[in-house]
Amino acid sequence: MQHSPITLEALLVLDAIESRGSFAAAAEQLDKVPSAVSYIVQKLEEQLSVTLFVRQGRRSVLTPAGRYLLEEGRKVLGVVGNIAQQTQTISHGWEPRIRIAFDTIFDVKLLLPVLADFLHHHPNIEIDLSEEVMHGGWEALIEDRIDLLVGAPAPIPSQQGIRATKVFQFVQKLIVAKSHPLANPNSAIIKADIAQYRTVVVHDSAEKAVPWSTNVIEQSQRFYVSSIEHKIAAISAGVGVGFLPLVRVQNQLASGELVAVDVIDANDQAEDIYMAWKMVNKGKGLQQLRTLITQIAQ
Repeated sequence: MQHSPITLEALLVLDAIESRGSFAAAAEQLDKVPSAVSYIVQKLEEQLSVTLFVRQGRRSVLTPAGRYLLEEGRKVLGVVGNIAQQTQTISHGWEPRIRIAFDTIFDVKLLLPVLADFLHHHPNIEIDLSEEVMHGGWEALIEDRIDLLVGAPAPIPSQQGIRATKVFQFVQKLIVAKSHPLANPNSAIIKADIAQYRTVVVHDSAEKAVPWSTNVIEQSQRFYVSSIEHKIAAISAGVGVGFLPLVRVQNQLASGELVAVDVIDANDQAEDIYMAWKMVNKGKGLQQLRTLITQIAQ
């Protein structure tokens, strides 16, 4: 590899001169003698065959070439600084990056304040947040594509090495738009009564495993979406009907935009959702996040 005349020291010198306005002030900031700063700049100019600074009164001002070098150089300095911080973070047992997936049935607005608080105390840790559906979240955890799964539905896979703890419960009801024929049934309905209407179904995001489905109405036409938010929007628009956690549509039910319908043969019992992770993951960041999430679930 060809040796580059552009060194981190040279970039730091350029940054200091531009920030302080003179070679002498930059030397003071860098704890160097002015002649050492001048030599570094002069050597860099000779090796690149460019002029980096010109004098304007008492100030040293960057030329267009110098400005370009400094702007790109500051990106390099930022990257190097991050590498140093991440190295220190890892050495103390904290992960540089935590990959989190939440199941679409879980309201991510509950999770975001926790992540904001966590990042306030650990700004050097990067969070990668994604949304999964049903088996897709478990699959991502099993295949090590994520480090933490939040709001995953039962059943818990029998895969060894996975630890899961219950974090929330929810009750699902058939939800319809206020203008839908089922919004004012003359009598209690059963699942078979729903078959004549289009149902809105959220796709399982699993890529390899057999997709799961819950409360699917046989023989009904289906309208597929990729998330609970899309399902709520589709039902509100009158596209179809579907089962939803009551907690996710409280506002729409209160306003009358949506209506919850009792279905005699539907399971109205509370269902558990889980937080899960691989037991081999001992990172301090993951441990603290699990504690914080458990606290909001209590």
